[in-house]
Amino acid sequence: MPHWTLESIDWDRFDPAAVNPDVLKAIKASAMVEANGEDYGEYLCKVFHDDPEFQAVAREWALEELQHGQALGRWAALADPSFDFDESFKRFTDGYKIPLEVDKSVRGSRAGELIARCIVETGTSTYYTALADATDEPVLKAICRNIAADEFRHYKLFYSHLKRYQAREQLGVWGRLRVVLGRVFESHDDELAYAFYAANGNGEAYQRAQCSRAYARCAYPLYQRTHVERGIAMALKACGLATNGRLSRFLSNAACGFLRYHAKRLNAAS
Repeated sequence: MPHWTLESIDWDRFDPAAVNPDVLKAIKASAMVEANGEDYGEYLCKVFHDDPEFQAVAREWALEELQHGQALGRWAALADPSFDFDESFKRFTDGYKIPLEVDKSVRGSRAGELIARCIVETGTSTYYTALADATDEPVLKAICRNIAADEFRHYKLFYSHLKRYQAREQLGVWGRLRVVLGRVFESHDDELAYAFYAANGNGEAYQRAQCSRAYARCAYPLYQRTHVERGIAMALKACGLATNGRLSRFLSNAACGFLRYHAKRLNAAS
């Protein structure tokens, strides 16, 4: 069962004066991706078709992801009464689809699939923590804190199953790193860009690069160093590497520099 519900959110505390327009755009896009959890749950059940223990985990995870999307969509409709979540989500799922006709992981192994899931949960738990810290709108802050806690719990859950499969498959450090890097680079693929387009588009034709930049301009300024350091530590743990030390500091410095540079560049270009 979910650890919180839509009914447990105090929607009456919503403060329209505290809504940041860029954050609103990012939330609309995030609602699309989160609500698509059912398809990802189906994909995972097919990859782990002979593992009923993990299938039960994947189904529960998918329901919680769907609730995240519903909560974010409801908040977005409060902030912008013209926002139609159902219409936007249909536009998103009509234009972006994940492969469901599979019987094995696109990562090459089940351990690889679970590493990729850990990286996704790393990104989402970090993102929603950053959002919760950045916003002054009380309802959104509460929603993002709930989602961030869920995503961190999901990371630990996927990591526990990763250890189980890693004991069988013995995926090496370089193999883990390849999965991590592949999943990180996929963050620039069509999913987030098309979600931003579906939720915020004004009828113009979809342009991936333009929508990707628009999303990044809204999201990158949210991150503080503490958020980055935590995300780097979680990613390194999934790789089987030390979560502190010189490598962690180097990667944190590089990630913070990347975010600062691109946030300034995107803001100047807007």
